[in-house]
Amino acid sequence: MVTPAHHPNPPAAASAEPNAVVPHTAELNAAALRQAFGAYPTGVVALGALRDGEPVGLAVSSFVSISLEPPMVAVSVARTSTTWPRLTEAPVLGLSVLSRGQGALCRRLASREGDRFDGTGWQATPDGAVLIHDAALWQTARVNAVYDGGDHEIVLMELLTVELFPGVEPLVFHTSQFRELTPHG
Repeated sequence: MVTPAHHPNPPAAASAEPNAVVPHTAELNAAALRQAFGAYPTGVVALGALRDGEPVGLAVSSFVSISLEPPMVAVSVARTSTTWPRLTEAPVLGLSVLSRGQGALCRRLASREGDRFDGTGWQATPDGAVLIHDAALWQTARVNAVYDGGDHEIVLMELLTVELFPGVEPLVFHTSQFRELTPHG
């Protein structure tokens, strides 16, 4: 049943309906917010660049298109990231929308330990952007501005290039799990 933006029935009335979803009001703490934000499925984007001749990268699930003219996107990066400060100095960043089957790579890119690119195919552009092989989409971008976003920084980037890979399904992250898209018939 589809309802308007507000629920006209109190939760008790909704629970009498078979298979009804009873809303749960949560406290606004970090654990509840993480769970709430995880209810929204997202893709996963690897940000990468060469630093001192080596690939440096991280995974973000807070990627959003901002503008068509000029072409702009944004990501949010945790202030606690030790990788982001190394990437901010890169003239161009590679943005690879990870594809179905790249969940293990995503976990490595999100890890604070080990070689994040171990066993992963990648290539660098002439200006040092790192792009992940077998991704669903490649983009290169230049940081345009960085804004305060509480415990994150909101990074606004101007797109320089886009390369599509039609038919490659993206990696979907939802409720702390990787999922696959299934078309409706």
